[in-house]
Amino acid sequence: MSFYMHLRAVPESETGDDHSSLTTFMRAAWEIHAEEYEAGLAESVNKDFAMVHEFYETAAGRPQGADGAWELPVFGGRVVRHPSEEQPPFALLCPTGVARAAAFLDGLRFDAFWDRAGTAFRAPFSAWDEADVKNVFFEHHSGLLAFYLRAAARGDAVIKAFWY
Repeated sequence: MSFYMHLRAVPESETGDDHSSLTTFMRAAWEIHAEEYEAGLAESVNKDFAMVHEFYETAAGRPQGADGAWELPVFGGRVVRHPSEEQPPFALLCPTGVARAAAFLDGLRFDAFWDRAGTAFRAPFSAWDEADVKNVFFEHHSGLLAFYLRAAARGDAVIKAFWY
């Protein structure tokens, strides 16, 4: 079973405000994800998105660390739930939030942040080579950084879908 966090940059005026319209838009965007990724409009994190969130949270020294901006890249934004909560929710991050997420990610010095996350964060990965685990998180971070910088430069909002 695969699960993804799918991010799509979009002008704020084009964000839907209900679960149905967001489902329609994001399903269509998922069908052309590769093209939108190449165009710099989309990003996705396969299965590791909750751990990436935890990495930012732990290294920022939650909950107020980094002025709370650590929570924006993955789960931040206004939650839009399915009326019966049968499907995963969407999150909408407004352009101001996108700019804050981009600034947080851009200001993060990965090696220092990795070290600050500490051994407690890295303990579940002790069976793997730490350099490999660090590289996985670095790749996720680099992708999110590039995506958020582009979206912020355009003044876009970001829609987040969680596909299971």
